[in-house]
Amino acid sequence: MRRVLSVHFAPCALFVAGVLALVRAGSFSGRSDWGAVWPDRPEAALGVILTVIVCAAFLGLLAQPFQVRAVRVLEGYWDRWFVTARLAELLSRVQRRRQQALRRRAYGKGGGSAGVRVRADARRRLAAYPPADVVMPTALGNALRAGELSAGERYGLTTLTSWPRIFLQVSDRMSEVLRSTRDALDTAVNLCWALLALVGTGVYALYDEPALWWWCGTGLVLAGGAYKGAVTAAQAYSGLMHVVYDLHRFDLLDALHYPLPTRADEEDTFAGISALFAGAERPDLPYAHLVDRDSDARSGEGESA
Repeated sequence: MRRVLSVHFAPCALFVAGVLALVRAGSFSGRSDWGAVWPDRPEAALGVILTVIVCAAFLGLLAQPFQVRAVRVLEGYWDRWFVTARLAELLSRVQRRRQQALRRRAYGKGGGSAGVRVRADARRRLAAYPPADVVMPTALGNALRAGELSAGERYGLTTLTSWPRIFLQVSDRMSEVLRSTRDALDTAVNLCWALLALVGTGVYALYDEPALWWWCGTGLVLAGGAYKGAVTAAQAYSGLMHVVYDLHRFDLLDALHYPLPTRADEEDTFAGISALFAGAERPDLPYAHLVDRDSDARSGEGESA
């Protein structure tokens, strides 16, 4: 329920309320009369509130299946169309130049204590970037891709194929933290889209009222703030992805009934598991059922007694 209200209902309610205010003010047909936005009678006010609730709930239901697409568009997956693909290429170059500038700042020398702080901040920001050859056009895309291409790869696992499986093995506390962070990301993304849609509607309604153009400018500033919040949430989510592989990568092997590796062959074992997920040959590993492990442990205790 909390996710439904914050991720889907609240952004849609903001958009519906804004459009309804423009309609009641007569902005689409002439000069805006903002005094007519809020009704004078209580029953009329109740009707307006119910209209916002019903329309926002309906719009949220329609938009829910497109949640992943809403995030991906802001990430910069624009390769399906020629114009957007060229724009993505241009913005990716800008992001690479920023990455190079951060790298020079992060590993520069001198500057005393202030320089130390500058280098530390540059290293922190640099960690939010993926490798230069797979940089995305947007900050949100880079924040998420940094986790998608490094969280499991440090141990030989391919993150994109192993994440849906290892996510089911996390503890309840970790699952709650992951869901909360993902909800914050999706809420910020939906707020950004709702504000952008409201700005577009406002431009159409208020184009002939220059005194009210600040309304659209304020909406753009708020949309930028929502986008920045989405980037921050994405960086936190990528960090949590790293923590999941640190703590639960062996739980994945338990769930698949494969034996735990030694430190020397850990990377080879996980590389074989990743190949299995990708549809390649099964890794040359025997099954190790949990029941057998428990019985071996009990027999060991009996022999020691």
